[in-house]
Amino acid sequence: MGQYSPFKGNQGIKRIIHAFHYSLSGFQSAFKHEAAFRQIVYLNLVLFPISFFIQASKAEHILLVIVGLIAIIVELFNSAIEAVVDRISLERHPLAKIAKDMGSAAQFVALFIIFITWVTVLFL
Repeated sequence: MGQYSPFKGNQGIKRIIHAFHYSLSGFQSAFKHEAAFRQIVYLNLVLFPISFFIQASKAEHILLVIVGLIAIIVELFNSAIEAVVDRISLERHPLAKIAKDMGSAAQFVALFIIFITWVTVLFL
């Protein structure tokens, strides 16, 4: 499907290099403009090192890291949804509210998964 878009001109290694730069730009934008993204990053900067100091199996350590990364991914999608909705229109609209609220709900679920995973590994 990419060949039908006028914005999809690169192929091969050039495409990979550009994709890498776009990804870095996305991380930088999220960190600069999204407080929630920064909070998730800071949470992970605290939790990741702690995960190596608790008594847990390798699989549990990996799980503790993965749930944190999932929350980062969800926040990136949530921020992208908010940016697109705001780009379309800044006026209040019920569908815009639904889209933004659903993104927020997805992040709530991701944070709940972190909580449940940590409680399970630490106390069960």
